[in-house]
Amino acid sequence: MKVPDLPYLRYTVEQGKEALENFKAVIADADRAEIYVDAIVGMEEMFCEYETAASLANCRFTLNTKDQFYQEEMAYYDEVSPIFSQMYVEYAKIMLACPFRSELVEKGLINPRRFDKYEVLIKSFDDCIIEEAQIENSIVTEYSKFMAEMKFDFDGEEMPLSVLRGYLEDSDRSVREQACCAIGIGLEKNAERLDDIYDRLVKIRDKMARKMGYKNFVELGYYRMGRLDFDSDDISKFRENVVKSIVPISSRIKNEIASELGIDKVMFYDDSVYSSGEAPKPILNQSEIFEAAQEMYDDMDAEVGSFMASMQEADAFDVESRDGKWGGGYCTAFEKYKQPFILANFNGTASDIDVITHEFGHALAYGFGFESGDRELSIGGMETAECHSMSMEFFAWKYMDKFFGDSADKYRIRHLLDALTFIPYGTAVDEFQHIIYEDPNLTPEQRKGVWRDLEKKYRPYMSYEGIPYLEQGTRWQYQMHIYESPFYYIDYCLAQTVSIGFLVELQKDYISAFARYIDFVRAGGTKPFSVLVGEAGLKSPFDEGALDELAESVTLIVEGLKDHGSSEELDGQFVDVE
Repeated sequence: MKVPDLPYLRYTVEQGKEALENFKAVIADADRAEIYVDAIVGMEEMFCEYETAASLANCRFTLNTKDQFYQEEMAYYDEVSPIFSQMYVEYAKIMLACPFRSELVEKGLINPRRFDKYEVLIKSFDDCIIEEAQIENSIVTEYSKFMAEMKFDFDGEEMPLSVLRGYLEDSDRSVREQACCAIGIGLEKNAERLDDIYDRLVKIRDKMARKMGYKNFVELGYYRMGRLDFDSDDISKFRENVVKSIVPISSRIKNEIASELGIDKVMFYDDSVYSSGEAPKPILNQSEIFEAAQEMYDDMDAEVGSFMASMQEADAFDVESRDGKWGGGYCTAFEKYKQPFILANFNGTASDIDVITHEFGHALAYGFGFESGDRELSIGGMETAECHSMSMEFFAWKYMDKFFGDSADKYRIRHLLDALTFIPYGTAVDEFQHIIYEDPNLTPEQRKGVWRDLEKKYRPYMSYEGIPYLEQGTRWQYQMHIYESPFYYIDYCLAQTVSIGFLVELQKDYISAFARYIDFVRAGGTKPFSVLVGEAGLKSPFDEGALDELAESVTLIVEGLKDHGSSEELDGQFVDVE
């Protein structure tokens, strides 16, 4: 069945409660472990039905935030999702108290990581915060709708932010500056609303944390992200290592690019430019991009190619930018139908190809999970899930000539340098959230000051001087994760280090590296992050010296691309990194 034809039916609280009561009735007099296993099936079916319905409603809302029916459905799920969370916590507590817990694990009937997940889950939600969680959900939906419908004036035309941002890669610096100013002016017109939305989110999240007995939202936020394998202390050390090992290299790279471009300093509107001349852009139109992607995945691996074909046959992509469509990109899944779905906003830049590789990596993980995975552990935490997507971007390097022609190496250089220099930005986003939630009473002006200070710390080479509104310290206001998914963003940084590790490995032996990548993806969340990374033959981002090695590897690979010319002549081997 094609995605647009998937039937939607609201899943009710009453249905969920009935399933939970049935579960409790079945296990009430359980005298062996197998009875729990049978009872769990009913709960999994309930959560599958609920999550599929909620995902379909959210998907169709983001495809058209002006759709009145799905606006109402989103309002419904904003209200009931905390009640389903309450049911999930009750279920988790029952499982943790199971008298056959050891037997379930020893017999291999349940992965022990499920119990680790339950421990975190019961720390992430409590009945006492249902009302606040409902309010938070409604504010997040308000922000999503507001950003999707916001218009920006550029060159005599009104356009959504997703389209306007494409001009930040234009080879003409004056066009980039004009686009950047248009973003600032557009945001400034809505500054009061943006500040108000975020202030309400910070306050309600802080209130939830305090009602649950936490000092502030930071600890609760980590539990809500389902962190099983690292904590805020680990992330703090990671941020320190980014400042020590990545920021100096990133700054050097950006200053070298500025010299090549003949500019005396890197402005914010220069940040997406990595060489002189035209930025590498796809030489194919939208339909041709999908045809080339199919050829790429067919050649990469028969099973992967077959999966891509099934996605296209199911109309499981929506990539056109249009009025009222949510401005970001994501991959979701409709579990009941075993169907992933990808939303994006093509804008004619290299980012369009990143979507075809990045989001497809997520979809592939969902596909493997539907076939053989543990639905509760699924694709793993976001740090694991983003490894699936970011690493696929690099495994696709071998085929970039299909998409960029003679500019393929230029794309590879841009892609890799962007990956490295992203890490400080992503880390700044993370530290910003720690600071904000540790002091939720900061004023809008103080928050902007925090962002300005973090920019100097993580991107000291860059200036916002003279750019309307953005120079005040407001770039973060259109980083949707900050509003919608607090503490998610650092997962991109952790995964980026792993993905670059895969890039190094695939140059030594593509077939071996790809096989290890597939094993990594198939495992989903059934193993700890550090174990998955180790089994793939890579260093964990938390390992001593890992970021120094990463920076060195990127430097070598870029030098190799510049020195050796066309990677096609190297039979897919871009540079000797041994």
